[in-house]
Amino acid sequence: MGLRHVLRRLIRSPVFTGVTVLTLAIGIGANTAIFSVIEGVLLRPLPYLHPEQLIAVDHSAPGVSLKSTGAAPFLYFTYRDEARTLRDVGIWRSNTVSVTGLAEPEDVRSLQVSDGVLSILGVQPELGRAFTRKDDSPDTPETVILTHGYWRSKFGGDASVIGRRILLDGRAREIIGVMPGTFRFLDLKPALILPMRLNRDKTFLGNFSFSALARLKDGATIEQASRDVARMIPMAIERFPTFPGYSKKMFEEARIAPNLRSLKQDMVGDIGNVLWVLMGTVGMVLLIACANVANLLLVRTDGRQQELAIRASLGAGWGQIARELLLESVTLGLFGGVLGLALAYGGLRLLVAFSPGNLPRLNEIAIDRFVLLFTAAVSLVAGVLFGLIPVIKYAGPHLGTALRAGGRTLSQSKERHRARNSLVVVQVALALVLLISSALMIRTFQALKQVRPGFARPEEIQTLRISIPASQVNDPVAVVRMHQDIAEKIAAIPGVSSVGLTSNIPMTGQGWHDPIFTDDRIYAESQIPPLRIFKFVSPGLLKTMGNSVIVGRDFTWTDVYDKRPVAMVSENLARELWGNPSAAIGKRIRERLKAPWREVIGVVSDEREDGVDRKAPTIVFWPLLMNNFSGDETFVQRTLAFIMRSSRTGSAAFLTEMSRAVWSVNPNLPLANVRTLQEIYDGSLTRTSFTLVMLGVAGAMALLLGIAGIYGVISYSVSQRQREIGIRLALGARNEEVTRMFVGQGLRLAGVGVACGLGAAIAFSRLMTSLLFDVSPTDPLTYGAISVGLVASAMLASYLPALRATTVNPVESLRAE
Repeated sequence: MGLRHVLRRLIRSPVFTGVTVLTLAIGIGANTAIFSVIEGVLLRPLPYLHPEQLIAVDHSAPGVSLKSTGAAPFLYFTYRDEARTLRDVGIWRSNTVSVTGLAEPEDVRSLQVSDGVLSILGVQPELGRAFTRKDDSPDTPETVILTHGYWRSKFGGDASVIGRRILLDGRAREIIGVMPGTFRFLDLKPALILPMRLNRDKTFLGNFSFSALARLKDGATIEQASRDVARMIPMAIERFPTFPGYSKKMFEEARIAPNLRSLKQDMVGDIGNVLWVLMGTVGMVLLIACANVANLLLVRTDGRQQELAIRASLGAGWGQIARELLLESVTLGLFGGVLGLALAYGGLRLLVAFSPGNLPRLNEIAIDRFVLLFTAAVSLVAGVLFGLIPVIKYAGPHLGTALRAGGRTLSQSKERHRARNSLVVVQVALALVLLISSALMIRTFQALKQVRPGFARPEEIQTLRISIPASQVNDPVAVVRMHQDIAEKIAAIPGVSSVGLTSNIPMTGQGWHDPIFTDDRIYAESQIPPLRIFKFVSPGLLKTMGNSVIVGRDFTWTDVYDKRPVAMVSENLARELWGNPSAAIGKRIRERLKAPWREVIGVVSDEREDGVDRKAPTIVFWPLLMNNFSGDETFVQRTLAFIMRSSRTGSAAFLTEMSRAVWSVNPNLPLANVRTLQEIYDGSLTRTSFTLVMLGVAGAMALLLGIAGIYGVISYSVSQRQREIGIRLALGARNEEVTRMFVGQGLRLAGVGVACGLGAAIAFSRLMTSLLFDVSPTDPLTYGAISVGLVASAMLASYLPALRATTVNPVESLRAE
């Protein structure tokens, strides 16, 4: 009966009900959306058998200042043989492979795994079989497993695909299995799974270009596994030989150590900091919404004060009236929750479509039963929270005095004014916190945009990657000739101004890291110099990218084909090693102690490789073709990114012409990772832009709700003080004085809210320190500008109802009295 009565009353007040439900829906929907992300990314277990036993086996090397080195085959073989706490261990890496013979050549994402990886995860193929130790051994027939999506798209879901052969990088592989549709390998989306096929007899110390995972034995902990791994590392260094030019002492001095963590933690990374900050911000939005609704309920309940007093005098107890008021507020909260759930669903669809690159487990984010329970709980708590305030103010024993006071002379107490004013102060304070947080992110984004990345006009640069496998072209010189022929064909396309080749594109976080030795220093046998990024580049690459050769000269094609022992270095590396760029010219460097010396012929301007928020790394630039490099008698870089500067980047017609140019040289070469440098650059800002958008939306909602709260309080104050205003005007008060009185009230509320909010903002912004770049979490300019802007907004919100106060007719006000 009580609920039916509440629903009828809400239906009779459609404006109040609509505004209240929408206000709550905004706050609850934002919390539901962010909680869905947190639940899907941080809280939900990984979709594998006993995921709590899965760990990532990483390493650190403090001797060469590396916090994370990855894994290496020599360690994998040792752990597999000697581990006491690991049930099994496997290594993997993600790559691409060219598929030919099915349709047009295509480059697809592949996953290389040792034979134990799938069994460690507890997954088996839906069709066929998994890899065995034989499949993972060299010199055996090559095999492949298809993922479910690739099987459906390329083979139409044909079960007879098992046993067929497909050409991968020009070599035939037998399809032995198809993974189930539910299979996910961490956050990767491979099309094909290949066995690693490592040769233990040809394994050396080093080669940390892999990732490793393991399953703990029952009862084992990560701490115990770390001690176990630390025990085995010296054994691994002792058992395996070194590459020529290195010594076991170097690896001992690197102080390789275990860096184990749960597989989920390894997958999620530091995104948890961002998500919890966002959860805090949308929680503030909900509090602001509750304060706004509480003010609306105070006004609504104040209008029912005489009704409630009559009911109290007729015997209705405090509990009965309180229950009815709370039932109304909880009903509004639940309605707001239902609408908020719909808003959250739409918001999550947009999030998935936006697909921020820094957000792991994106496909696992959904509104499930836990999210529904969270939404229900938040709706109930919110309903009780904003409903308690009118209950406390109006459901008490003082209702009897309201009945005796009568209608016209009923005046509000200072206590009730104070309640509404306090809610507005809370709204302003919380809005200030959110606005300052979003402003700090805006300052961060602006600072990142001001950083010179080391290349020019990225929107004019088109990139793609081409790999020439040895199965197609074995001769190293012929490989370079083919790359050059393709570059010349692309350069002839209308609209292309220049073309260059490089082993890795800036901002992708990829690269070859190794030390270099210089001829003007003496190195002990055990000494490992700092690691540098190695890039293999063609003549003309620097011009295409917009880099500059500060001193010296660029490579020439004669340097490449004659295999001249030359190199270039970045400006910061030249300054580190020789004091200034000019001093670097003529110096000699090499990648290992017994390698031939190579002369530095040029110094290149610094370039950001891992994002503009990180310092430009020290880089060594090598030619595409060299003698006696990295243990190879003739070294050639087979996989290269083609960099084209053109006014036609991103267009479908341009991509078609590039494809024709490539296939005119070799029809079996697929084009991979076709994207503009602008896309890559924007991707490096993903975390900042994602956080900025989310905080910006939260700040905008907080500002609107806070200003609406001030407007509502001043408007209500004007309506309740009509008689006072009439008397003031009748006694000669000027309109400006009346306006100033109400604007002053609004400014006082805003001023107190700003004062309270500044302290909270300082505390909250310190939690954002890891998200900021080149801006202090207590930046005075940001705090001052936002405070002034919020006070100005409050002044405008107060001025509009204050202006209405001057239209009061004094005669009518006094006659009404």
